[in-house]
Amino acid sequence: MGRSRAHQGEGGSGRASNPQRVTDRLGRLLLVTLEAARVQADLPVLAALRSWLDSWRGIGDVERGMAHQGYDLQLTRYDAKGWRATLYTTGMEHSITSAMASAWERTPWHAVQVAARDALRR
Repeated sequence: MGRSRAHQGEGGSGRASNPQRVTDRLGRLLLVTLEAARVQADLPVLAALRSWLDSWRGIGDVERGMAHQGYDLQLTRYDAKGWRATLYTTGMEHSITSAMASAWERTPWHAVQVAARDALRR
């Protein structure tokens, strides 16, 4: 997933220059949303949340939210073995040593969700 600058008109300043502890409303909302998706309960609202997050649209929405927090997402498929989602600080060279969070999962949406949640918890 490449970097997009479509969000720069939101809030005027564009991406945060350095990822830090989540302090803005949208960052906290994204973290709470990702945490709520992990709740093991049979509630219609959680089924709807998981249905959205467990899709390519959900991956795109999480990527946009993380870009707003100052992260770039790299998503890699490894044959039938699974997916790795890696988050890097925006504008930094993308090497394994500069990764801020990474997750390996069977599905691309779970890899993105776990990596994003880990990065936002820092």
